[in-house]
Amino acid sequence: MKLTKTGQKRLVSNSITYGMVVLAFILVQIVDSTGHLTSSLRGQLVPICAYIVMAVSLNLTVGVLGELSLGHAGFMSLGAFSGVIVSLGLRDMVGAGPLRLLAALLVGAVIAGLFGFVVGVPALRLRGDYLAIVTLAFGEIIKNVINTIYVGIGPDGLRVSMSDQASLGLGETGTVILRGPMGAVGVDKLASFGAGIILVLITLFIVLNLVHSRSGRAIMAVRDNRIAAESVGISITRYKLTAFIISAALAGAAGALYALNYSTVVARKFDFNTSILVLVFVVLGGIGNIRGSIIAAAVLTVLPEMLRAFNDYRMLAYAIILILVMLTSNNDRLKQLRWRFIARFRRGTPQQEVDHE
Repeated sequence: MKLTKTGQKRLVSNSITYGMVVLAFILVQIVDSTGHLTSSLRGQLVPICAYIVMAVSLNLTVGVLGELSLGHAGFMSLGAFSGVIVSLGLRDMVGAGPLRLLAALLVGAVIAGLFGFVVGVPALRLRGDYLAIVTLAFGEIIKNVINTIYVGIGPDGLRVSMSDQASLGLGETGTVILRGPMGAVGVDKLASFGAGIILVLITLFIVLNLVHSRSGRAIMAVRDNRIAAESVGISITRYKLTAFIISAALAGAAGALYALNYSTVVARKFDFNTSILVLVFVVLGGIGNIRGSIIAAAVLTVLPEMLRAFNDYRMLAYAIILILVMLTSNNDRLKQLRWRFIARFRRGTPQQEVDHE
């Protein structure tokens, strides 16, 4: 089957995106093997992968669907704690760490996707600031509810309580997994950079194929003109829910990966600030630009660590860099100058020819 010119361009663009991720993985492995990768940056590898998945999945809601969501950290926390419970619950039955990690990622994605459906059905009837407020409230509610839950595994199976640890009745042989405000303690560190890269590639495969599919075109039609899309028979609720649920499920998988990189996980990590941070990745990378979300998430996660040499001035430098990137990304004149410079640097094209382009 011969691809059309548009299909060929799409295939090349997707291949570049996948290749960029694989190349980054290879380069990191080479640098690590030579001993030039610091321990602090090595510890950031799994969080970078988790944040990339978060940014790409949120871009599906914000960029492709065109709806502002501020509750993405809530879906991340659902995936994180459900993934921790599954990984510790399978400790005695499944000895292989990769299998427990896979089970945690799948369960985290399913739980977050279910909550995405529950939240999306009423919330997606709203638009703009109203939807942002509802999703923000959802994220905060999830954080506060997790702070009140105690979960343990005893001889009789899984026990859940919302009062205190003693009420679980686990006895001497039981294991407490979730300790209310103290979060999950004694988590097995099952996540790895390789697993993170695989999750990133799976996320890109799902999102890019959705965007370029018939459903993706319907979702973008709803974004561009809701009334026109409805007039030609496109189900607004169906396609908005599709994008929202997939976005939530991917965030849940990212949360499970993130949680299983640490021995202790607390609910306050997944608060409003985390949702805003992921939204910053999406905005600075370009709304609707999947490749930009990958670069922004990776760079802005590593940047604070790289600026530690500036000590007291590193947050000031970080803020200045964010402002400069935002100005460059949203200023048409600066964009034009940038592309002129790139065109002249690559091909040595005369100024008149560049202007004509």
